[in-house]
Amino acid sequence: MEKTEANQSSQDRCEEGILKRSPFQLIMNQIQRKKSSVEKGKHQCSSGTRSFRGLHTEKSDGESKKESEGAEISNSRPDNQNEDQAPHVADKPPHLISKTNTTSGMWSVKQFMQKLGKKPNSKNMDLNNCALDATDLLELVAVLPFLPELEELNLSWNDFVGGVLKPLALRLHHVSKLKILQLKNCKLTAEDVTSLGEALETIPHLEELDLSWNNNIGGKLSLLTKRFQTGCNIKILKFTDCNLTAKDGESLARVLNVIHDLEVLDISINRNIGCSMKSIAQELKNVPVLKELNLHMCGLKQDGLQCLAQVIPLLSSLQELNLSSNKNIGVSTNYLFSRLRFLPKLKSVIVSSCSLGEDSFASLAETALHLPELEILDLSWNKCVGGNLKLLLEALKLATEIRMLRLSSCNLVAEDLTLLALEVQAGHLAKLQKLDLSYNDSVSDEGWATFFQGLSALKELSELDVSLRPSSCRDCGMWFSKLLTDLSKLPAFTEMGMQRWALPESQQRQLESFNQDAKRNVHFDY
Repeated sequence: MEKTEANQSSQDRCEEGILKRSPFQLIMNQIQRKKSSVEKGKHQCSSGTRSFRGLHTEKSDGESKKESEGAEISNSRPDNQNEDQAPHVADKPPHLISKTNTTSGMWSVKQFMQKLGKKPNSKNMDLNNCALDATDLLELVAVLPFLPELEELNLSWNDFVGGVLKPLALRLHHVSKLKILQLKNCKLTAEDVTSLGEALETIPHLEELDLSWNNNIGGKLSLLTKRFQTGCNIKILKFTDCNLTAKDGESLARVLNVIHDLEVLDISINRNIGCSMKSIAQELKNVPVLKELNLHMCGLKQDGLQCLAQVIPLLSSLQELNLSSNKNIGVSTNYLFSRLRFLPKLKSVIVSSCSLGEDSFASLAETALHLPELEILDLSWNKCVGGNLKLLLEALKLATEIRMLRLSSCNLVAEDLTLLALEVQAGHLAKLQKLDLSYNDSVSDEGWATFFQGLSALKELSELDVSLRPSSCRDCGMWFSKLLTDLSKLPAFTEMGMQRWALPESQQRQLESFNQDAKRNVHFDY
């Protein structure tokens, strides 16, 4: 990260060049530099200076295996802690670590977390976005033996992890109870993926693995997936925006045969994986407990969609389905949407920006009648909805659990909002919390005024967005005062989007005084 690079000395930058060739060389250089500093007695501590602790590193045959590294500590170090104690126990099995070593080790864990501004927790280590550097990684590796109960480890958004994950992976056997491992946006390399795959057998209880936003994984996923064993406990796999290829898709399809307990699969924003979606869809039958499937922006093809439609009846546990930003869905997907009625537990359907046509929208609207648990429906950026919202109204009458409805940029007209208002006034959509009607400039002032007349019936509404397109600018008209009156009657309301609506000074003052007058805390975005 740029921040990390700015804080490194010129010597550190030289070591970054060495890192590209060998992560172990970097570790050795760090240790030798710190050792020299200890021997010369030049360690100085201040409130803004990080402390250093050594790491035991295996030596070559010609080197002494007894060499260990001292540690610089603050004045609060326990008297019974020897400087070379932590390095000697770093590779010992937990049952061979003495009580004294355990005590000093936990002290090291506490110091390590505190210098990063974190509270120590024996089960959860969250180092997300901590600007970790080489020294931090050394210390993390050194304290792992003293965290046998660790269940969650998050190293996401730390660029320096990329290329040096192997030393950490080799120590993961010390945290064999690990259930959640997150390495999002860490610039992981092929060697990192290989090391992580090799370490999987040492963390048999792992349930969640998130490698999202690591673009270098693309084309190399098999280095990881081939290590998954039949009967493993993986329940959540996330590879968002990893530049996955069709080859990676085939590798993922094969691994679905061994992770039968998979509940969440997120391969969104991988545009090239759509070519292998046929293989993935065919193997989804092996994960019958799947609850969430995220295929947002995956470049889905017609053959993959057809296979996905065929397997849907087998996914009776599915609760969330995201197919957004896949343009081919709108071409001929009647068979896909009609199959959704076989998913009685479905709670979220996201098909925004899918180029839906009137036929496919009508099919989806009819299917919604058979989804009693539906809570989230996102149809944004599908122009065919405009003028045809009536097709969906029968389903909305029965959608007693609906919490979120998104109709942004749908070319809605006044008639659509008039019909929606009637449903609201009739007591339907009573549990609606978030309503997005933004970017529908085609609605007339009369349409907006009619809609706002029934707004007070949405007692649980917390967010409403009626913003206009970036290129637009319109006056609010006569409905502004009615809007504020209705908002004052909504106890849960907190957020109002009104971008590009021109407000004269008098109306701006009304917004500014609204919270004081109504004793509320509503944020108006205008």
